Amino acid sequence: MEAVFPISLGGWRDPSIVRRVWRQVRDDAEIDGLVSHMLRKTVASFLDDSNVAVRKISDQLGHSKISMTQGRYLSRRLTDRQTAEVLEDMFGADK
Repeated sequence: MEAVFPISLGGWRDPSIVRRVWRQVRDDAEIDGLVSHMLRKTVASFLDDSNVAVRKISDQLGHSKISMTQGRYLSRRLTDRQTAEVLEDMFGADK
């Protein structure tokens, strides 16, 4: 497995440095409470909505078991059109 954001000499960044940089980016953007796990869930949901196979989504998230992906990331489907419309208005493609 390759690092997504490797250090300049290759290899893995120290997790404490990644957390510090993430907090700084989040604070600079004034996005209170956004944690990286939310981004993982969003990616999984977008892939699922695009009918990407669960195995591929699981691989993308780094899960060894599909059950982890299904149970924690893909367990709910869109059931409320009103909620979707509100979110689309807030974060729609034309913004």
